Amino acid sequence: MYIQIAVVAIAVILIAGENLEAVADSQSSTEDGTSSIVTTKPTLQIEGGYAKYGDYIGLTPLNNQSTEFSQRVVKDIQIRFVNNKDQLLDDKGQPIKGRTQKDFIIGLLKLKPGDVFREDLLAADLQRLRRLESFNEVNVYRQEDANSVNLVYEIKERNFPSLILGGGNNDDVGLYGRVGYKDENISGLNDKLDTIVQISGKDVQFNGQFISRYRPQEPNRLGYSIRAFRTRNTSGTFNDDIRLSNGDKVREGRFGGSVGVLKSFDRWDAAISLNYTRISLRDRDYNVAQVDRLGSPLSLSGTGIDDLYTVLFSISKDQRDRRENPTQGSILTLSTEQAIPIGLGNISSNRLRGDYIQYLPVSWIGNGRPTDNPEMLAINFQIGTILGDFPPADAFNIGGLNSVRGYGYGKVASGRSYGLASVEYRFPISYSIGGVVFTDFASDFGSSETVLGEPGVLRDKPGSGFGYGLGLRVKSSFGLIRGDLGISDRGELRFEVTTGQRF
Repeated sequence: MYIQIAVVAIAVILIAGENLEAVADSQSSTEDGTSSIVTTKPTLQIEGGYAKYGDYIGLTPLNNQSTEFSQRVVKDIQIRFVNNKDQLLDDKGQPIKGRTQKDFIIGLLKLKPGDVFREDLLAADLQRLRRLESFNEVNVYRQEDANSVNLVYEIKERNFPSLILGGGNNDDVGLYGRVGYKDENISGLNDKLDTIVQISGKDVQFNGQFISRYRPQEPNRLGYSIRAFRTRNTSGTFNDDIRLSNGDKVREGRFGGSVGVLKSFDRWDAAISLNYTRISLRDRDYNVAQVDRLGSPLSLSGTGIDDLYTVLFSISKDQRDRRENPTQGSILTLSTEQAIPIGLGNISSNRLRGDYIQYLPVSWIGNGRPTDNPEMLAINFQIGTILGDFPPADAFNIGGLNSVRGYGYGKVASGRSYGLASVEYRFPISYSIGGVVFTDFASDFGSSETVLGEPGVLRDKPGSGFGYGLGLRVKSSFGLIRGDLGISDRGELRFEVTTGQRF
């Protein structure tokens, strides 16, 4: 029955998206520090001289049914790279060489040499380039005469590849060391490799993903993604309020991987993937545990281990001006994930989720100066539900630094369904430092009682929660550093530091 529901959901999505366009980067940018889409300069230095620009060529309405376009033709398109000092030439007087292939960049453009110039296509092309992970800043300038237009794109690339080294100590695995490698522009084609390995005295954990994105200039080639992971942590569902019979906290281990194909249609991105996850619940010494201290089951199979074989289909419409730390626009993501009854647990369920984010520029206290932290309102709505039987460890865990701040991870609820709303007012403090005032609210809609063993109910999780607070955002060479001081509606105070925006 649930497989049929998933098929119907996919059919409805596909029918509604007759004009869809898809890609598939589940979770992926350009940063230019400006909110305008097309940037012009009064002059452009070319071949030792200067060429003046004319005014923009827009659309001239003739009547309610027709529109006249300028007949100026795009004569040439140039791609130029700039370094971190905004220079076009290196110390030897040679043009800056970029990692990205110029043919790849031109292939992404809708407006090409020989086409009639259109302002809307130029704006769309610029926005498309600014959303690429490998670019930090993109601007376009133009040289015009009575019959033709030359377009010059100036691109500042992000610093890739990057190496991440770290370590620490926690009460689960003890001392550990961590090394990671990340590149968003492999072979100059915007392919992505993101890996991290953590080694401790107890185990080895890893998470690696390679994504070769769909390329519009190669319509017969699908993009693809490959991922493998092994993680271990204290469980967000079975947290420390109720422990195992030996007094240990419940540890949750996950091992698995996925393969997927990616496709794009106009302004929509789509992905379909096959996924496998083995979920195991264990004690401190990593022995499998079947029940907690109260005798409540920890897994659907009753063995302490559940196997999840799923097919995930997702679509998203990304209208942000850039992927990382956007300044305006929105993104909508819808997904359905059907579990196939194979392996331990014989699980057949369907997980439905929706996620919408809107970025609204405001100027309440800003002075209009360029900044890495522009003033805006950021709004996020999420909703999800699970149809059928599922492992209790796979419930929606509400609470934590990426949910309701002020609460610990999973401390609000562990439910079959959830809804979450977050609002952030982001404002600049200095060029590289910004501030945030935020509020989060989420609820399980009373669904915690329908989770096997009722882990949220037995642990007195409230089922709904509200948090608010202040935060700092610091742009560094390692990326955006986020620090949030959250206060829950129960009076709990938590300060947590991580990387990247909350959304």
